[in-house]
Amino acid sequence: MSGANIALTAALAVVVGFAAWRTAMKLRKGGGCCGERKAAVKRNRASRPASRFDHELTLTIGGMTCENCARRVENALNGVRGVRASVRLDTRTARVRYVGEPDEAALREAVRRAGYAVTARRGS
Repeated sequence: MSGANIALTAALAVVVGFAAWRTAMKLRKGGGCCGERKAAVKRNRASRPASRFDHELTLTIGGMTCENCARRVENALNGVRGVRASVRLDTRTARVRYVGEPDEAALREAVRRAGYAVTARRGS
């Protein structure tokens, strides 16, 4: 092997080794795809029972790529007064149940503050 091939092989080995190390660190820390170095996001549920809600709508959420993303959106929506939400990553949707008239601006703002966007709305 020539000196250039040896140097190229060594450089490639360093790059692959670094990528493997970063991936292992990310998986060990539970950060998911979001690049966080802290534990996975815990799910917070709304305290009101599901039977106590009058209306329901479905929001399509843009930008979610992992379960941590879905939990962030769900937690943000559940933080809005009178709302109980469940988010599904596979369909990129949030099922939002609420009492009275929905404050759609508050829902959109909660999703935006979490770092995502409402791209569509269905329901009453």
